[in-house]
Amino acid sequence: MVQSQTSRNQTDRKSATLRKIRDLQVYFPIHKGILQKQVGWIKAVDKLNFDIKRGETLGLVGESGCGKSTTGRAILQLIPPTHGQVYFEDTELTQLTGESLRQIRQQMQMIFQDPYASLNPRMTVGDIVSEPLEIFGLATGRDKQQQVIHLLEMLGLTPEFIHRYSHEFSGGQRQRIVIARALAVRPDFIICDEPIATLDVSIQAQIVNLMQSLQSELGLTYLFIAHDLSVVRHISDRIALYENPLHPYTHALLSAIPIPDPQIEAKRDRIVLQGDVPSPTNPPSGCRFHTRCPIAIDVCSQQEPEFRDAGGGHYVACHLVE
Repeated sequence: MVQSQTSRNQTDRKSATLRKIRDLQVYFPIHKGILQKQVGWIKAVDKLNFDIKRGETLGLVGESGCGKSTTGRAILQLIPPTHGQVYFEDTELTQLTGESLRQIRQQMQMIFQDPYASLNPRMTVGDIVSEPLEIFGLATGRDKQQQVIHLLEMLGLTPEFIHRYSHEFSGGQRQRIVIARALAVRPDFIICDEPIATLDVSIQAQIVNLMQSLQSELGLTYLFIAHDLSVVRHISDRIALYENPLHPYTHALLSAIPIPDPQIEAKRDRIVLQGDVPSPTNPPSGCRFHTRCPIAIDVCSQQEPEFRDAGGGHYVACHLVE
């Protein structure tokens, strides 16, 4: 079968890399004393590398406090990285400032975890959704109102909601309003920072399915941040850890997923990590995971493992992976 030129262009467009993250580090200074002298750093994100292809959903998973949300904010330059490069197509975002950075932010938006905290209670829904249109000069007057109504309808909300305030809505409705606000500027890329974590289980599936429909309709690219591995597996196009887990920490993460069959759940081997998560102010030497790793050897505490390609674009940093 001969592939048409249009089909090839669409395939090439989707396979193209939209975001490149290279050696990303985000350190926060620690100050003490009356004079607030700096005494150290909190290493929230340390040497992170990954790519996001256009049109895909990449899942970013990890336990609470491991730096997932900080990573998302650093990618959008809401938090300035301490070191590293963040590329949007061919543009290096860490080199942009002022108006140049503000303009490129139109192409990338964020859906925050808590819809209760991310909506201004003093603004109507209409004002909340239309504010990005005004900031970027995309619509005014009647055209602006029509675009807001269209966005609300796209998200399953009625036009009458434009005159109401956020406290009048349920958690699921508020998150739909947050998504409508993110879509108002017609972005290419959206960071979803645990967008269903605070919602009832009965509503979570609705929001996930809605986000998948919007991605298909609008050609969106997602970075989906979560700690619920079952949700990440459902929505993501690419999570290498599911197909061929290599790192001991990945094995432990996957073993924590409950299995709905009680007989299988009772018989399977769980990997229970001992000890506490290392302090980001004083991380251990060598491999950061060696203090809790069930198979660690001497070299793990002495040398930091190289982050390398184990085949097929699956990267791992572990001395024990061949």
